[in-house]
Amino acid sequence: MDNELTLFDRINVIRDVIKKYGEDKFYISFSGGKDSTVLHYLIDEALPGNNIPRVYADTGIEYNDVKAYVKELQATDDRIEIIKPSVNIKQMLEKDGYPFKSKEHSNIVRVFQNSGMGLTVNRYLSGDYRNPCPQVLRYQFSDKNTLKISDKCCRRMKKEPFNTWMKANSKTIAITGMMASEGGQRARIQACIITDKSGRLKKFHPLLKVSEEWEEWYIQERGIKLCKLYYPPYNFDRTGCKGCPYALGLQEQLEVMFTLMPEEYQQCEIIWEPVYQEYRRLNYRLKSTIQMRLL
Repeated sequence: MDNELTLFDRINVIRDVIKKYGEDKFYISFSGGKDSTVLHYLIDEALPGNNIPRVYADTGIEYNDVKAYVKELQATDDRIEIIKPSVNIKQMLEKDGYPFKSKEHSNIVRVFQNSGMGLTVNRYLSGDYRNPCPQVLRYQFSDKNTLKISDKCCRRMKKEPFNTWMKANSKTIAITGMMASEGGQRARIQACIITDKSGRLKKFHPLLKVSEEWEEWYIQERGIKLCKLYYPPYNFDRTGCKGCPYALGLQEQLEVMFTLMPEEYQQCEIIWEPVYQEYRRLNYRLKSTIQMRLL
């Protein structure tokens, strides 16, 4: 399918879904990143004059330039709303546990730390699992591990504030810029429409199956301005929470921050210190030192 046909298809899908359920039930989960920015403009192209809120969660670990970009858009678009979590990121991590490797891994370690060995943990360690535990991390299922690990970070810092906002504003359906090409758990989502057990629509992912090539074409074709982090000298592929331990390109991300955003780099070292220490000790995802990047 060529780019214009993909665009025609996505516009029709967006128009049909939103008109079917009613515009007043929707909001856009807006991160200020590339995907949600494309979604922001695509929704307007499909439904000119819509009043669907674009909701941004300022967690305290968003890049300064992303936050500035969101506020710049907000200055001329009153549909953009900024919300904040009720908890402090550092206190939350110390209480609930730190993210490590991936959401799936963190969840299974949390289950082990709370309940001990069980069917899922045994399958994860035995290799009878779609993504079994790497050998280097198996120690986390023993008393050799002293770091509290969990997958609650995203839930506490983003999902809970969004749920609170949804109830207060009578919104029931989130539109996201999620793309399957990002990999991980997202790659396993099959449908762009997600319903609950009773069949009610809960999430709508219009970009789920579009390619990154199509996204780049749309940005160029419509002259969309992204956050400055996507351009030289930064050249980020993704933004999200800065220094997130789940990021596969964490080493490269920190090297860029070390050179170009030293204050934010130091903030990451403080917030994620226990995880970074383990990554570096294991030579897993992070090297023992940060290299100065020539940019």
